[in-house]
Amino acid sequence: MDALLSALGMDKVAVGFSNLSMFPLFDMAHYIISVMALREQPGAIEISRRSPIACWFSAMIYCFGGAIVSSVLLGEPPVEVFSNNINILMASAAWYLLFYCPNDMFFNICAIHLFRVLLAGMKEVTRTWKVLSGVTLAYKQYKRLCIALITIGWAKGAGTGLMSNFEQLVRGVWKPETNELLKMSYATKVTLLGAVLFSLQTTGYLPIAQHNLMFMYTIFLVVTKVTMMMTGSTVSPFACVESVLCRVILGLKSGDAEEKNSKSATKDISNGTCPASNGNIKAEPEETCAPSASSPDTEESNDSNKSSNKKDD
Repeated sequence: MDALLSALGMDKVAVGFSNLSMFPLFDMAHYIISVMALREQPGAIEISRRSPIACWFSAMIYCFGGAIVSSVLLGEPPVEVFSNNINILMASAAWYLLFYCPNDMFFNICAIHLFRVLLAGMKEVTRTWKVLSGVTLAYKQYKRLCIALITIGWAKGAGTGLMSNFEQLVRGVWKPETNELLKMSYATKVTLLGAVLFSLQTTGYLPIAQHNLMFMYTIFLVVTKVTMMMTGSTVSPFACVESVLCRVILGLKSGDAEEKNSKSATKDISNGTCPASNGNIKAEPEETCAPSASSPDTEESNDSNKSSNKKDD
């Protein structure tokens, strides 16, 4: 791969790209996109009016979640993340302007589609630096322990998603079903992929120069993100690969769970059992599972029986 990039004359470009500084433009783009994601969460506007401190703390988790999680995993104090005053001020400025700017002027400007695509592309560039930073920090302590390198790199690049439940608690929301590990988003998946690649490269199992891997991985991130935003697609680019791997390795097919549930529900109904009981409790007469009103013919027959009984008496 290195020879291919050298033949294309991209080797020097990759070296220059790897020396690119994220401060201040790319970092600011990351803060803006992160706080915009928070602002678009249900109830975030109300929280910003009712409790600005909680809203600010949630914004800091969105901006520095990866650094917080990786610090915990490395045994470092999480509060050290807030030691960089300039980055905290930049993130706080983005939070204030997006939530409290008069007439939502700053938010409306950032929400312009083309401008937001540009900011999202710049944010994806910072993802590469975060993943590589996490892998490098883990390598200093754990050397060739690949699982540790992958975990720290993944946490550094996608920590905000991984600690989303804690961030929701700050806003007074508890939704355990939204756990990122239960249903991973595209950002979490692509960050995991990057953590694996950089860990293999750092430990020498992937024969490619670091600056070339940074360049190609970033190009993949930016192109994929921009394409998804421009086309409005919500389908993960890894959907086909995941489907194949699930079939080959796990023997699963997409939608197996839903099909199994629907079939079991149909079987319960046909056997005369309540679907809610999962077939363990037999259904009572119609009043239990599906109460129905008595028909007029039934009422007439009952009245005639009562009258005949009176005559007999």
